[in-house]
Amino acid sequence: MSFLNKRNSKNTTRNNLTHVSYALTIACGATGIASYLTNSHSPAIQWTVLAHLLLGIATTLTLTPYFYQHFQATIGFRRPALISTGLLSFLFFLCFVASGWYLLFFGQMERFAWVLFAHVYSAFAFFGIVTLHVVLHVVTMPTKRKNHGEKTTRTLKPETIKSSGIALGLTILLISIATITYQINYTRYTNEPKAGNYEYVYGPHPFRPSQTETPNSNFIDERLIANSHRCITCHKDIGKQWYASVHRQAASDPTYVTNIKLLAKKKGISATRYCEGCHAPIALLSGELSPGGKHGGIEDTPANIEGVSCLSCHNITRVVHLKGVAAYRYAPHQPYLFADSNHPILRRLHDHLLRVRPHQHRIDMGNELLKDPTFCSTCHTQFMDKDMNNWGWVKMQDEYSAWLQSPFSRQHEETFASNKIANCQNCHMPLVKSGDPSANEDGLIRAHHFPAANTFLPVLANDQEQLDDVVEFMQGNKVRVSIVKPERPDIPQNLQSIDESIRDFKEAPHFYYLGETAKIQVVVTNQGVGHDLPGGTIDLGEAWLEFTVTDAENTVIYTEGQLDEHNNVNPDSYFYRSLPVDRHGNLVWKHDLFNRVGESFKRTIKSGESDIVDLIFEIPAWVKGPLNISATLKYRKLNERYAKWALKDKYIPVPIIDIAWDSLQT
Repeated sequence: MSFLNKRNSKNTTRNNLTHVSYALTIACGATGIASYLTNSHSPAIQWTVLAHLLLGIATTLTLTPYFYQHFQATIGFRRPALISTGLLSFLFFLCFVASGWYLLFFGQMERFAWVLFAHVYSAFAFFGIVTLHVVLHVVTMPTKRKNHGEKTTRTLKPETIKSSGIALGLTILLISIATITYQINYTRYTNEPKAGNYEYVYGPHPFRPSQTETPNSNFIDERLIANSHRCITCHKDIGKQWYASVHRQAASDPTYVTNIKLLAKKKGISATRYCEGCHAPIALLSGELSPGGKHGGIEDTPANIEGVSCLSCHNITRVVHLKGVAAYRYAPHQPYLFADSNHPILRRLHDHLLRVRPHQHRIDMGNELLKDPTFCSTCHTQFMDKDMNNWGWVKMQDEYSAWLQSPFSRQHEETFASNKIANCQNCHMPLVKSGDPSANEDGLIRAHHFPAANTFLPVLANDQEQLDDVVEFMQGNKVRVSIVKPERPDIPQNLQSIDESIRDFKEAPHFYYLGETAKIQVVVTNQGVGHDLPGGTIDLGEAWLEFTVTDAENTVIYTEGQLDEHNNVNPDSYFYRSLPVDRHGNLVWKHDLFNRVGESFKRTIKSGESDIVDLIFEIPAWVKGPLNISATLKYRKLNERYAKWALKDKYIPVPIIDIAWDSLQT
């Protein structure tokens, strides 16, 4: 009697485990299919994903002992087809459980995209093999067992079907309740300006003179532009790079702060929209730039702290035109559940949900436009019109057009068969190794520290790593300086009479007589920069050639391009720069662009072209040969006059970088 009670109790436990296992598996499968096949990003689908995660855990914890008990109960069966399908279903079970737990802990990663594939299709295979297993169980059952009673042939008992239905219904009910509750308590985003009584000085468009567009010309809630620290939760490597970048410091750069305050003082805060669309999109798009609001130059504001935030770029959906001045269309992404919650548990839930189902995140943040050089043109191209300078339309920096005219764009080749286009992203966002979730199959991401030519901000931030990257980038054989060996037709090569018309002067040694005027040609070649050299704000920076001629005793014979005692470059040096002027012909040296109407001087080298410079000096009678001639292309981000004015008490000497150099002995 005791044996029968124990056996009945064991059967009851097994039956209960069977009911629970089937019920959870059906509910888990249903939520999984709904999550996988539905592209919607509605709260209901997101709650379905969370339900699937919980049901997946519960299913694993119940199916594992069920398989163990089932194997024990059927170990003596002699039906090969049934055993084969049972073992096969167990293998697929292990596959989708292992992949499921991986996704639960690590989420979906680009370079391990096959894990999701394995999880989904092993789950489908599992359900298919289990169905076949049940059918085979009925078909291959011995006749005497079939005749023993109807109940023994009924694999899916009414209790099992009932419990599965209850589990599925309960799951749908809980998802519905969670969705409705969330919708009721959901904090709506506003499309009203932060500054309140917004000023429309430049016409009905809310963002003019910036060229920025938004859906229906609405303002964007600050929460949909800022909070880059939330992005860094998952993208740590990219976040670290971005934090060191000039993009992140676009609004907190002390030179920008000085200039934006000057603009606000002279023309009002509404005029700062011209600059802020590129330097502080958070302030522009949220409607801060009106009386009562705060521009990006104000310390401790989100716009000042984040500059060009993560979302400032990744929510851009279209280039409005190619004339620049923030000519982009900004359309906010679709947030996940609890995106704006400050509760630590809800924030973790949000982050986890985003990791395990990043489908919408990829759509919102991975726009193909990000790979297009026109994307960069929105801010790295600039003009000024009458609204700002009270004069007329003036073209300023234009890196995009310069790139189009360069050999790197391949726009000038007679054949369009070449796919070797090198764009902005190839140079300024090189591929680097990273464990980031967005890394490709080779474990590479696009770097977000944007190396270029700003050597000042890394020094100010005491960021040696960023400075080293920038210097390495600038000295990366993109520019070449070559001193041309002089030739002279009157060189006596030997005492034998030779027809001078057959002499190859290029092979003759070069020399100078004492007291003679020497003329040396220096060729500066822009061979690797994808736009004009220099680029960007060339009215603020300085690129110049430094020449030095010494004799055998290292006595200086001639110099050019040296610094004086006040750290200024000699004004007679050979510069590559721009000198903008106002309507009265005065130099606009404070970068107060609203006064600019043209340029009195501009010298740059187009990509793929060269500039030839003549170096002329006298050979003194006391010189001891040979002569050593050196030419160096030097660069600093800020000229000394502007640096002292703009930085004020934050002034530090701006680093001078040797970009390229050459030497010759004669």
